[in-house]
Amino acid sequence: MKCQQIKSDGQPCGAFAMTGSECCYLHNPAIPSEEKRLAQIQGGANRALTIAEPLPAMSLETPTDAVLLLADTINRVRAGQLDVRIANCIGGLSGHLLKALEIAQLKDKIDIIDTLILTKRANRH
Repeated sequence: MKCQQIKSDGQPCGAFAMTGSECCYLHNPAIPSEEKRLAQIQGGANRALTIAEPLPAMSLETPTDAVLLLADTINRVRAGQLDVRIANCIGGLSGHLLKALEIAQLKDKIDIIDTLILTKRANRH
């Protein structure tokens, strides 16, 4: 449900109302003005990502490695050990990694085919 408060310009607030209230956090009369002021000053500071301990390094040289990374990430999210925003970043980067690995593998195959063609041509002459 949207906040029922009307702003000074006559437009509805548009923010989502808090559970059990018709108003958003900033328009909720049950929340003291000082608490609202402090929340505005802090901004997104309380939403900053922090990692208690770094995730272990993983080999990322093959598509199988990327699959293992994704499986590990999924399991950590499901267990509540990894923030979803970090998992989304890992997922996006994994997609780029898989594409780069695919291109590298195709280039290696093309190089092998080129070498075979050149060898056959050299043997004919």
